[in-house]
Amino acid sequence: MRITDRKYFDTYVQIIGHEIPGLIQNFDFSENNRSFEYLTKASAVYSSNIEGNSIDLNSYMNYELNKDKFKPGKEIEEIEDLIKAYEFAQKNNLNETNLMTCHKMFSESLLIKCKRGKYRNEQVGVFGKSGLAYMAIEPEFVEHEMKIFFRDMEELISSKLNETEIFYFASMIHLRFAHIHPFRDGNGRAARLIEKWFISEKLGRDYWKIPSEEYYRVNQVRYYETINLGVNYYDLNYDRCLGFLEMLPNCLK
Repeated sequence: MRITDRKYFDTYVQIIGHEIPGLIQNFDFSENNRSFEYLTKASAVYSSNIEGNSIDLNSYMNYELNKDKFKPGKEIEEIEDLIKAYEFAQKNNLNETNLMTCHKMFSESLLIKCKRGKYRNEQVGVFGKSGLAYMAIEPEFVEHEMKIFFRDMEELISSKLNETEIFYFASMIHLRFAHIHPFRDGNGRAARLIEKWFISEKLGRDYWKIPSEEYYRVNQVRYYETINLGVNYYDLNYDRCLGFLEMLPNCLK
């Protein structure tokens, strides 16, 4: 499966895609209630929560108000590192080099120095309560897969796409990235970041405000159920991907 594949697009339009222009039109992009900076921090908090970070948004914002009274622990540092990565992405184009920079930033509290901002050179799997849930592609094939991924990404960025197509491909980017699992750690955070980065690259800076990370966090069980399309990289069945593709537009409701 390539991120440029339109195999599921027509069905996507029937299920949810036809709603996207209206959802965008009705979405409140103003900063009357919450600033751009606040929403960026919220994105980082919710994305971290999905990975098991226990600091909720209220606790993090209260920490920010009283930084001088507290010594930040590892979980706070994880969130702060991810905020820095989001802020970098908001100011830079989406490409492989800049994604590596983002990973180097947000993995500072996750990985040893030699693993940050670099593709993995070891086998990794995703484990759940009952054991191994997914085995990613072997490390010797990661770089090749990511070269294809970013070559296709360049094609999508340079192509003229409508709003429905952009949301469809953003979800495909998220899904495919998660399945390649190119890093030793931080793949989920990177997948959610790159999804929103692509949308903002195509539609403008305001789209960093959409609450995709919050929606995935609130609906975390479904998020994991729908992203799971097979027990390993070679058994992935993308014919089951529409459940996942539906989630991103629903964050606008």
